[in-house]
Amino acid sequence: MELHEKITWYIEKEAEKLALRHHAYHNALHVENKRKHQRSSSPTNLKVVAKPPHWSQDKKFDPFYVKKHAKTIAYSIAKKIESQTYEPFKPAKNKVAKSSGGYREVAMYQIPDAAISTFFYHRLLSKNKHRFSSFSYAYRDDRNVHFAIQDIAVELSQNSRLFVAEFDFSKFFDAISHEFLFEQFDKNGFFISQEERVVIKAFLKGRERGIPQGTSISLFLANLACWQLDKQLEKEGLQFARYADDTIVWSQDYTKITKALDIMSNFSKDVGVALNAEKSEGISILCPNGMKSEFHKSKDKVEFLGYSISIDKVSIKDSSVEKIKREISYILYKHLIQPLKSSPLKALKIPANNQDEALLSAICEIRRYMYGNLSEDMLSAYLSGRSNRIFFKGIMSFYPLINDEAQMKSLDGWLVNAIFKAVRQRAVLLAFHRQPRNHIFPFNVSRRELLKGCNRTRIKEMRLLKYPSFLTIYKAMQKGLVEVGIAGVTDSKANTYNYM
Repeated sequence: MELHEKITWYIEKEAEKLALRHHAYHNALHVENKRKHQRSSSPTNLKVVAKPPHWSQDKKFDPFYVKKHAKTIAYSIAKKIESQTYEPFKPAKNKVAKSSGGYREVAMYQIPDAAISTFFYHRLLSKNKHRFSSFSYAYRDDRNVHFAIQDIAVELSQNSRLFVAEFDFSKFFDAISHEFLFEQFDKNGFFISQEERVVIKAFLKGRERGIPQGTSISLFLANLACWQLDKQLEKEGLQFARYADDTIVWSQDYTKITKALDIMSNFSKDVGVALNAEKSEGISILCPNGMKSEFHKSKDKVEFLGYSISIDKVSIKDSSVEKIKREISYILYKHLIQPLKSSPLKALKIPANNQDEALLSAICEIRRYMYGNLSEDMLSAYLSGRSNRIFFKGIMSFYPLINDEAQMKSLDGWLVNAIFKAVRQRAVLLAFHRQPRNHIFPFNVSRRELLKGCNRTRIKEMRLLKYPSFLTIYKAMQKGLVEVGIAGVTDSKANTYNYM
């Protein structure tokens, strides 16, 4: 296949991906506005379909235009690459909020340039991935974050206590030294052609240091820059897991674990990236809660990405649990409370005949948030063996490796209480608007009876009102792990991970 034909394929794939994403946004907006019309005859805050603002900057940000002209664009880019004059157009900038506060600047390249970046990323990775450490899990098609979590959990479970060192770099992507990076092109057995070097340098042009976030080729470069770090940790006999710039190292030998600190410090100087003192936990001893330790800094768990890992269990970390609770609380507020906040009360469907459509819509949205497109009947069929395969989506698909059943039960208890409190508050607001409904379901029952009543109700022969359950989706994922493994319950083709 000629170069321009390969580029055409990548451009069309990139345009299709973005076009489908826009269609999904359009459809979701239509469904949400339709629900608002059903809840109220005069709904407010209806959203209109809007194109991303950067589409107006240049037509090559518009996937529909690009897909139509993919062959012509590809032929032009191929000529530039062959003559070594290719340069990507200036990207648009987007600020993404960081969980630690502040914002991360992400580059949004024009679709053809994004396709070129992806094309060369795959080309570089396919011939060089065997050179990367098996303990490096980010941005690869043969490793992912869940493999890292499993490896860490298994290793920690085999020791009653051990030393751990946790490190994080400050603005890793933004600060990588170009001089250091370019030196790696001719070291350590990596195969990088002259054509690939020209394209890489084209994407780095205009920067004194650092690699752009938001483009695929940077994913390969990030792992390339860390090869030396991984190799030094391996030579010292240290066990570790690295996902991009998040690194955790462990050992039973205190002398060895102190070597990790020296290695990380020296690497940060070489690559020009400072260690993040606030996010780096440094060296601790990991032991079960309550066990006495002679070490001045001890802990019973470590947090890595969205997980909390201890010697005997893997859980969702506390800050991620709080985010899940906030999202569900907002869904309940949006459906049950917010429509009743206006005064005078605008026209909306008032609960009647032991039915509240707002409660139904809230529970259905919570289920979609937790399960993705799975229904209660689909989960039930899978767990009972009547169905042999389902695809996991929703927020819980980010946590297939948890084994903390008590945490799932606790979250279910919280959900039951949150729904009950929202229903009670809704009853108060209805009474305030002179629409008392304390004589009908769901406002006239206890917490337990509300749960029972919703769980046994069928709507069009479906259990749409049944409370979704963290424990249920957890059990389904556990079954999936045993039967098809990690790749069977997660998206193995994804090279990024939106951990919370």
